[in-house]
Amino acid sequence: MQDWVYAQANPSEQLARVHHFSMCKVEPDREIPITITVKEFFTPKDPALLFFAEADTQTNQKVAPYTPCGWGKTLLEALEECVRAVNRFPYQG
Repeated sequence: MQDWVYAQANPSEQLARVHHFSMCKVEPDREIPITITVKEFFTPKDPALLFFAEADTQTNQKVAPYTPCGWGKTLLEALEECVRAVNRFPYQG
């Protein structure tokens, strides 16, 4: 276990370590830079969901705006799910 987890005094504080990733969503006529933030929770509400990833850019803006995200037991699972969600809808900004 790593030291940062000892900073949490109460499980309801939802202390999390934050990881940042960058990607480019490739569209036919352009590339859209997207930052994905992954939170690694010390005491998640659901033990199966230790990692939560969320993109900083919405897709499908003209129909029903969607913020890509993903959950997982590992950082890789959450990140992969979020990347798939980014590519699920077109960027219409």
